[in-house]
Amino acid sequence: MRKKIALVGAGQIGQNLAMLAAMKGLGDVVILDVPAYVNVAKGKALDLMEMAPNGDYDANVTATSDYKDIKGADVVIVTAGKPREAGMTREDLLAINIKIIGAVAAGVKENAPNAFCIIVTNPLDAMVYAFHKMTGFPKNRVAGMAGTLDTARWRAFIAMELGVSVQDVAGTVLGGHGPDMVPLPRLTTVGGVPLTDVASKEQIEKLAARTREAGTEIVKLFGKGSAFFSPAWSAIIMAEAYLKDQRRVLPCAALCEGEYGVKGLFIGVPCLIGAKGVEKIYEIKLTDEEKALLAKTAASVKKTVEETAAVKA
Repeated sequence: MRKKIALVGAGQIGQNLAMLAAMKGLGDVVILDVPAYVNVAKGKALDLMEMAPNGDYDANVTATSDYKDIKGADVVIVTAGKPREAGMTREDLLAINIKIIGAVAAGVKENAPNAFCIIVTNPLDAMVYAFHKMTGFPKNRVAGMAGTLDTARWRAFIAMELGVSVQDVAGTVLGGHGPDMVPLPRLTTVGGVPLTDVASKEQIEKLAARTREAGTEIVKLFGKGSAFFSPAWSAIIMAEAYLKDQRRVLPCAALCEGEYGVKGLFIGVPCLIGAKGVEKIYEIKLTDEEKALLAKTAASVKKTVEETAAVKA
C-alpha cells in the first residue's frame, strides 16, 4: 500500500512539494487548501497528473478543501499561511498565521493523528510550537523545516564564494529561523578541510551574515512572496527520511527539553530522523561564544512564542 502525503497549502511551496514527492516516489499526494483556492489546487494536481507520463512517476495527486480527504496521512507538511512581503518581518505575520495554524491543527488532529508533521509556515519557530501545543502530538512527530533550509543556504553561499562544489561543503546552522540563527564556521568543512583554513575571517563573517538574512534577500528580490524551491526541497528530505527510515541526521526545528540549555522551545538542532520521527537530538559541544549566540537566538524564539500566545489570547 502506498504511503500518503498531505500538503496543507497549495501555494508556491506546496506545488513544488507535490511535484517532488511524486517524482521521488514517496507516495500518493493530497493537496489541501481553503474553498476559495481549491480550484487552483485542483488545477495544479491535474497538471501534475498530466505530467506523470513524461515525469516517469505513478503517484496519484489530488486536491481538496475537506480535511476528511487527508485521513490516514503518513506525513503532513504545512505551508498554509500568508507569505512575507518586502518590509515585513516574520513576526508581522503572527496575527494572521496563528489563526490559520489553529484551523490546520484541528483538521490534522482529527483526520491524521498518527502523521509525522513538518511545519514550514512562518514565523516558523512560533508556528511549529503552536501546532505542537494545539494538537498535543508527541514531540517526535512534530518538527519545523527551518534548520535544514538554513544549513542548505549556508553551504550554498560557501560554495558560491569559494568556487567549489556544494557537495563538498559540510556544516550546520543552529537556532531560530531568523536573523539570530547560528552558523558554525568552526565545524564547517570543504572537502574535509576546515572552513577556517580556506576562507578569511572577513569572508566567513560575510557568509554568516548573508545566511542570517537569506530569506529577506529573496523577499526583497521578489518584492512580494518568499522563497519556495529551497524550502520545498528541505521539507521533502525530512519527509523522505521518515518515510524510508533513512535515519538521517538533519538540522531541524525540534522541541528541546534541556538540550543546549533550552527548555520548551522548538529551535534548529541536529536531529536523527527515522521511522519514529525525530528520534534523537545530538548535542554539539559549543564554545562560550557559540553558547552566547545560541542563548540569544533562543531568547528571540521565546519572545516570538510569547507574542503568539498573546495573539491567541
